[in-house]
Amino acid sequence: MHIAILTFDGFNELDSLIALGILNRVRRDDLRVSIACPTPKVRSIDGVVIEAMATLQDACAADAVVIGSGAKTREVVEDPKIMTVLRGLNPQRQLIAAQCSGTLVAAKLGLLNGVPACTDNISKPWVVATGVDVVNKPFYASGNVATAGGCLASHYLATWLIRQLINSEAAETALRYVVPVGEQEEYIERAMRNTQQDAHALALR
Repeated sequence: MHIAILTFDGFNELDSLIALGILNRVRRDDLRVSIACPTPKVRSIDGVVIEAMATLQDACAADAVVIGSGAKTREVVEDPKIMTVLRGLNPQRQLIAAQCSGTLVAAKLGLLNGVPACTDNISKPWVVATGVDVVNKPFYASGNVATAGGCLASHYLATWLIRQLINSEAAETALRYVVPVGEQEEYIERAMRNTQQDAHALALR
């Protein structure tokens, strides 16, 4: 089972790395979580340089994909080399989750046709311009596609992915590693409530 987190130059650390950390709290030998990039290394919005763990082509073959955000997302969606590869993403056989300006990438790929979506306030005008209905929520899922708005909504995407790929118990266990001490039940209850999947999700297990 492979979950790939698309991470581009100028990436937002809170989107890619929080998701990476929570997803890796699921202790399964058959689970691999990777940072997938178009280049061997990428530099974050704050200057953190990380090495790619997988390629964009690998992401297109993964069981689930998180589309992270960053300061250069509008450049990403105008890059034909990147977008041509990403057209291999397919919610009929993958879970697709997008965070903040990553929602713009999903919109440009046609993954949000007729589906309301979440994004951050800065990215909202760009996503609206694609014809997508942006809702004022931290998380929204329809079928095998989910979006989140706001950097600290990363744990909603991670929770949703774990629930869909494994089960709710595994998601709750992963969350207990990271939520604030003394507030575990409050955080977990809200995360589980907000990521409750609709009955029309496609089964990928």
